[in-house]
Amino acid sequence: MPDRPIRFLIVDDIAENIMALEALLRRDGLVVDTARSATEALELMLQHDYALAFLDVQMPGTDGYELAELMRSTERTRGVPIIFVTAAEMDEARRFRGYEAGAVDYIFKPIDPVVLKSKAEVFFRIGRQAKDLQRQRDEMQDIALHRDRAMAQLKAHADNSPLAFVTLDRNLCVRSWSKGAERMFGRPAGDMLGMTATAAGWLDEQGATLLTGWLDSQQDGVPRFSAEISLDHADIGPICCEVYGSVLSEGLNRQSLSLQVQDITERKQSEEVRALLIGELNHRIKNTLANVQAIARQSLRQSGSLPEFETSFGGRLQALARAHSILSDATWASAPLDQLIDDQISSGTLDGDRLRRDGPPVELAPDTMLRLALTLHELGTNAAKYGALSVPGGIVHIAWRLEGQRLVLTWRETGGPAVTAPSRMGFGMTLIGAAGGGDAAAVSADWNPDGVVWTIRLTDGVTRLAGHAAAAEALIGQPVIRASTLEGARVLLVEDEPLVALDLRYELEDAGATVTGVARSVPEAMAAARNGPIDLALLDGNLKGEPVDEVAALFDSLSVPFCFVSGYGRENLPQGFDHAPLIEKPFRPDTLRTILTALLARGVPDAAE
Repeated sequence: MPDRPIRFLIVDDIAENIMALEALLRRDGLVVDTARSATEALELMLQHDYALAFLDVQMPGTDGYELAELMRSTERTRGVPIIFVTAAEMDEARRFRGYEAGAVDYIFKPIDPVVLKSKAEVFFRIGRQAKDLQRQRDEMQDIALHRDRAMAQLKAHADNSPLAFVTLDRNLCVRSWSKGAERMFGRPAGDMLGMTATAAGWLDEQGATLLTGWLDSQQDGVPRFSAEISLDHADIGPICCEVYGSVLSEGLNRQSLSLQVQDITERKQSEEVRALLIGELNHRIKNTLANVQAIARQSLRQSGSLPEFETSFGGRLQALARAHSILSDATWASAPLDQLIDDQISSGTLDGDRLRRDGPPVELAPDTMLRLALTLHELGTNAAKYGALSVPGGIVHIAWRLEGQRLVLTWRETGGPAVTAPSRMGFGMTLIGAAGGGDAAAVSADWNPDGVVWTIRLTDGVTRLAGHAAAAEALIGQPVIRASTLEGARVLLVEDEPLVALDLRYELEDAGATVTGVARSVPEAMAAARNGPIDLALLDGNLKGEPVDEVAALFDSLSVPFCFVSGYGRENLPQGFDHAPLIEKPFRPDTLRTILTALLARGVPDAAE
């Protein structure tokens, strides 16, 4: 190894000669090995590398000349320099034979110490230089190995990266073009290398001006830049890219530009879609609030008393909220008309036993769905107050058909009291007429004495479904048990929204219940449930963003009947608690009382049920 000391070898059969030579050669950084025969010498030379070997010419057995010839015939020892040492008289024939055997010098005894040290110093330095060269060679090989490995890794990263790696010279000529660039722009490297980026059509003039400005920058260090520019794809044309550039100096007035390019077309499209969705959400929220405001104002104007206002406004708000829930489940795409009718039945607006419906499976667009939800609510409410559903034998028929792209829906009442046309158009009539989307001729009423007939024509937002199986499943309503009172019931209210909690508390206390406490977090709810006693609990769907599974499980373990109160649908509530009814926000007071009295009568099912 390069860090090992320099070694000399002395081969002589006389120990005194060895000791004398060894004493003359001794110095720092030098190791002198000795051998008494050719066999020992060859064994040592197989183990170590020697910078110089002193061979005695006259030795028993194999002499120095023969040992030298053996060394020259072996690859490992062929390069070892040899100096012959002899006590014989100076003879040119012996000298010639020594050089012929491969010696570099010939020393006659008695040995001059100065001459010996001078000759040995030369080979010591040569050996040290050889060690240094060997070390440098090994270091260069390591450097080359690390360089090749780093280059291979860099190339692998560049080729497999979703980014495109491109190098341009001072004239914007393409000097490197990665596999990622080939994939991103549909341009093979062979078509780009050596071409200017503008001549190849990859870079337009505006982009060229920008990149030239980067190259002309006078910043210290390695200037780095970034920008969004359009770069040309061979097949689809310009695409939006985010470009990161580093200016690298290659000598006086010589620079190159290293570029990392990311295709941000999808990101730009996502940003546009997000902006569109935010705008649409903002529009829908404002429209919904405006509708709620209009319903509240008009209901107040048309109501003769506060209880009448509460009933009319609450019912209309509930109809609007349930329609929103249906559309949310459909991600605000089209929703089935059958599902809207089923929702009116489950809410109690329509009596499913006295409803007859017939029509093909169709879906309604969101705006159409919301308007028709209010319309069906008003028609059902009016039928329950004055029409067919106000007497035991009355029937409501809902039928619809498609005429081209137009939906014609008919509401017909039979078996009710005699019908007369109203003397004035109230707000309810306005809501019914709103189903046509502002077209006054789209909604008409025939006030037949044996039952009113409404005809609604929808020209927009209607889609026929492919099969009859597309009709939505009916919503399962809560059990309707007409309990007489909640008087004396001890109720725990678990709700984190203060206004909703206040509203629920007033409704419960008006019904005669006692609110034992209001818990606004999971720990508060757990503590209140354990402290008891509780006859009933109302549980929000989540508390400050935390799931309420453990609270629901605790209520079951304590045999406390409870219901969920939430703006979420059943699929977003804790699983495994289907026995707990769901009261959707915003809630109707009569629905709240009905569900709670039924829950008290039913209790909590056993775990085995």
